[in-house]
Amino acid sequence: MEFFRKETAIDFMGQRRIAVALTLFVIIASLVLLLTRGLSFGVDFTGGTVIEVGYPQSVELGEVRGKLAEAGFDDAQVQHFGTARDVLIRLAPRGESSSAQLSEEVMTVLEAGDSKVELRRQEFVGPQVGKELTEQGGLAMLYTLIGILIYVALRFEYRFSVGAVAALVHDVIVILGVFSLFRIEFDLTVLAALLAVIGYSLNDTIVVFDRIRENFRKVRKGTAVEVVNLSINQTLSRTIITGLTTMLVLAALYLLGGEVIRSFALALLLGVVVGTYSSIYVASLVALAMGVSKQDLMAVKKEGAVDEGP
Repeated sequence: MEFFRKETAIDFMGQRRIAVALTLFVIIASLVLLLTRGLSFGVDFTGGTVIEVGYPQSVELGEVRGKLAEAGFDDAQVQHFGTARDVLIRLAPRGESSSAQLSEEVMTVLEAGDSKVELRRQEFVGPQVGKELTEQGGLAMLYTLIGILIYVALRFEYRFSVGAVAALVHDVIVILGVFSLFRIEFDLTVLAALLAVIGYSLNDTIVVFDRIRENFRKVRKGTAVEVVNLSINQTLSRTIITGLTTMLVLAALYLLGGEVIRSFALALLLGVVVGTYSSIYVASLVALAMGVSKQDLMAVKKEGAVDEGP
């Protein structure tokens, strides 16, 4: 399936100086934001109180959030748990208040609107658990990048592996920078989205790399820059179609999926955009800057093999 009727001939690499400047600016800006503002971690990482309540009938989450916000619980995370009558509330730690005190205050607020609301469960997530989740999440991302580095080096060439990992690091940093800039809550669902972004972006990068390798072996004339340009143009239709269809699904999740899944969908939406950009202007440029050439990607001839004529 083709997005364009004719094969495009866009000079992507001709704009590489602008792309490098833009990439460096965005990465530096994101790092500055992360160092100065940090991330707005959710209860999963900071610790806090989890309260499960039950209503005799279906209840709107917006109504529950509104009551809690009026009582000073602006940071409360509210979601359905199982059915529309069961609600799960997450609260960040509040000074010297214990988990039991917070639960009593929340129940007082909710019972003021519906005396039949029932407390089903209350749990306290300690800060130590949150610290362990933060460390394990960081290690999961690190191990993923190391595994990708090894895989691409074995599958293609080590210069490509460096380019692929550079693109993935770029994607993660930019998404974290956006979350830091707008103070969007970072929880386990967003961490899962980041790992999904790594997979999506890598898939797009591998498609481009595979075509670059194929063209290095097939195109007899042309510089490395020309071959990379040709390869990106040949995969452009596939990239656009995949990106647009994925974004349609994610946009529906963001707009209709509710408050709980909104951060997850937003992280993936950002990931599709920056992942498409990085597969062209980060992964490929890094490989070119490291001097990848036709000789590096030519198939190794077996001993005793006889060259065939053209």
